[in-house]
Amino acid sequence: MGGFVGFFDDRSIDEKKNIIKQMNDKIIHRGPDSESFFTDGKFAAGCRGGFNIRPEDGDRAKTDFAPTINEHNNLVIFFSGRIYNSKEIIPERSSDAEVVLRGYEEYGEDIASKLRGSFSFVIYNKKTQDLYGARDHFGSKWIYYYLNNNLFMFGSEIKSFLPHPDFNKEINKNVLKLYLIFQYSPTEETFFKNVCKLPQGCYFTYKNGEFKITRYFDINYNTENKTFDEYVKLLDETLKSSVESHKTGCADGDVGYEIGSFLSGGVDSSFIVSVAKPSKTFSVGFDKNGFDESMYAKELSDILHIENYKKILSSDEFFDALPAVQYHSDEPHANLSSVPQYFLAKLASEHVKVVLSGEGSDEFFAGYLPYAESRFTGFYSKWPFDCRKFIKNIVTPLPNFKGKATLIKYGQKVEDYFIGQAFIMNDNDANDILSDGCKSNVSYKDITAPYFEKVKDKSDLIKKLYLDLFLWMPNDILLKGDKMSAAHNLEVRTPIMDKEVFALASRIPTKYFIKNRTTKYLFRQVANKIIPEKWAKRKKLGFPVPFTLWLREQKYYDKLKDMFSEDFVSDFFIKEKLIAMLDEHFNGVKNNGRKLYTIYSFLVWYKVYFAEG
Repeated sequence: MGGFVGFFDDRSIDEKKNIIKQMNDKIIHRGPDSESFFTDGKFAAGCRGGFNIRPEDGDRAKTDFAPTINEHNNLVIFFSGRIYNSKEIIPERSSDAEVVLRGYEEYGEDIASKLRGSFSFVIYNKKTQDLYGARDHFGSKWIYYYLNNNLFMFGSEIKSFLPHPDFNKEINKNVLKLYLIFQYSPTEETFFKNVCKLPQGCYFTYKNGEFKITRYFDINYNTENKTFDEYVKLLDETLKSSVESHKTGCADGDVGYEIGSFLSGGVDSSFIVSVAKPSKTFSVGFDKNGFDESMYAKELSDILHIENYKKILSSDEFFDALPAVQYHSDEPHANLSSVPQYFLAKLASEHVKVVLSGEGSDEFFAGYLPYAESRFTGFYSKWPFDCRKFIKNIVTPLPNFKGKATLIKYGQKVEDYFIGQAFIMNDNDANDILSDGCKSNVSYKDITAPYFEKVKDKSDLIKKLYLDLFLWMPNDILLKGDKMSAAHNLEVRTPIMDKEVFALASRIPTKYFIKNRTTKYLFRQVANKIIPEKWAKRKKLGFPVPFTLWLREQKYYDKLKDMFSEDFVSDFFIKEKLIAMLDEHFNGVKNNGRKLYTIYSFLVWYKVYFAEG
């Protein structure tokens, strides 16, 4: 796990030491076992970390997250994450942080592209007082930065900036509309003014007060013409190798560590558990029919003779945890599954230090249902676009009828209607409920267009995959994975979301990804070689949450109505429209559950960081 924070300013060293201590305390959850600091001239930084045990240490624990200084005493690294190809960079054993530091000495700014792992780090040059920092290829670890006047800060979490006396905590209303559409902030800007996030697959330099971002990794799809069986064999070998690498862990190895695994009962985590054979598995569900997969996880664990731990969540537990979930998310985040993932990480942290998880397969191998087309839409989408557009224009003003939505959708290009796996409300609906100070002319197409432009000559499926890999996966899936696990000082490793696995996935023809509306078909065939068929074929559910049903109970209707009625809400929304939307849902007129949760999550976040923070 681990985390870091640092800054440049003109204060005295003693003042810096006091400030950096307070900033580092804000991320104590990322490593309560150790803290360490470094100050030099205008620069100060702090680290949080856990402990890894090496054979020669015996019972003594050695941290891998303290600032590491090179042999020449001129470079210092602040590191979070794991590197899985350490031996390729430094043959002799050393810590992950030292691997990166020594790799930087040899390769310079190219080092980030050579790493295989889940990482974020910043390297400080004591002689030049320059910084170099990088975030991993897919964005599983985070670097935020603040650049305002003469103050530059960086850190693993935004909350670590709050104690700095010169940090101006001000909300950035410009991203609210886009958040209501995507359920997360899809731009480099955050909800805090002048705080941005370093994009995945990028590194930054900070030299002489100048900040520059460079992309070192892009996603390229260049398919190779091999048979289906050849790809089954290749993928089977690659995935198993990756699971083994992630199970072994860092450069030092994890001797003395028990490895657990999240297990939902779906194909991804079931495959990982079947290959890795962890000592324990962990599952969560809800105490409502149709919202609990934990029995499948228990059944598979029993078959594999693995101890399974599970927690069944109540509606009260869900609502009570929301302030903590929004606090740890740093920005408002409206994926309902963040809450069960928060409890899942807590459960696992009570038994193990490290878990494996199944993120990546849906984005790499086309696992989401919106990637698949029905028999009709597959046929209809092959009609000439001008013909489909003509039909769309005819049916749009007509009263609703079965199939109308499909004719409208496929009368557009994928660039016009697809924004990822969550589309909470459109531009007009978002502006309609926002106060005048928050309305915006920025459209979701303004966000997605640059990504679609890069794959304009590819198939519709490739376009969807590409967009999700840059927006949905880092800003939603990986954000909640990192933040919810870090909240409990739990290290999560994702063997499928791996540089080498994707290198293979990007060469596989998409015809092998979906067959007869069966998503990630190739991956399922590989999984079926090692797990029972009913797990390999099980449809994706994720973390289903009965929030929509809860809002038709008086208790939770009142809870949201009370929130929507608070004075500060008028700064962002038209209260009457929120309450009308809530009434509409409560009375069964319309299902507004996802919209209401997205709004409510923002308001909970705002209370935590601004109204009460």
